[in-house]
Amino acid sequence: MARRYEVDSATIIRTVQALGYKKYADFARDLREHFVTQITPYSAMKAATQTNQSVEDLVMQNVSKDVENLASFRAYLDPAKIIEFAQQINHSRRIIVIGIDFAAGLAASLAYGLVRLGFDAEAPIGSTGVVQNKIRILSQQDLIIAISFGRGLRETIEAVKRGRQQNVPTIGITDGDTTPIAQYCDAYLVASTAHTSFIDSYVAPVAALNALLVACAHSQSSRSLKILGESEAANTSSTRWYREAKFDD
Repeated sequence: MARRYEVDSATIIRTVQALGYKKYADFARDLREHFVTQITPYSAMKAATQTNQSVEDLVMQNVSKDVENLASFRAYLDPAKIIEFAQQINHSRRIIVIGIDFAAGLAASLAYGLVRLGFDAEAPIGSTGVVQNKIRILSQQDLIIAISFGRGLRETIEAVKRGRQQNVPTIGITDGDTTPIAQYCDAYLVASTAHTSFIDSYVAPVAALNALLVACAHSQSSRSLKILGESEAANTSSTRWYREAKFDD
């Protein structure tokens, strides 16, 4: 930044401190989160097209950003927090995972993984009414896991707020400490979705969900092995897996 504006680095630090930040890293984090919540897919892609980079360069830059996001998630990961969330899942009667648009894939993946481990989990799809009705029948014994990033999608945030009004525990998966998900959920995980073009990078959120599933499985390993063993026995004798047809000579 000092080079960009042709000033001394100390001037940047003093300016940041005058704004109330103790460290430049704190300012940089808030600045990044501001842009995450404000930049639209259109503006992100428009900025990328103005760099005069080739398509090949943009592809490699995108993959590099994925790697950077994943490295950041790993660097700041608190395994104890993941385990705490897993224990909350283990003690929940029913789990509703809310994710809309691109986050719907993340929600479906997490719900399916939880079902494989024997949990009563679901990622509702369909109209707003479907989500509202699912939330309406939840209680303190249940759990809402909400996945949304940046400004947050209205339906996801409203689902969290309705759940809290009913005293339903809530966990969020988001990309910053100042997002609506972070504000309204009881607890949350941060996984960056920073991107170089129009589409958010979901590499780090996928890693967060995988870590959560691993913690759920191994925090109750006997139960998980029993359920997975039963599933494996059923699949072995089923026609679920593709097999090449064998023909007689």
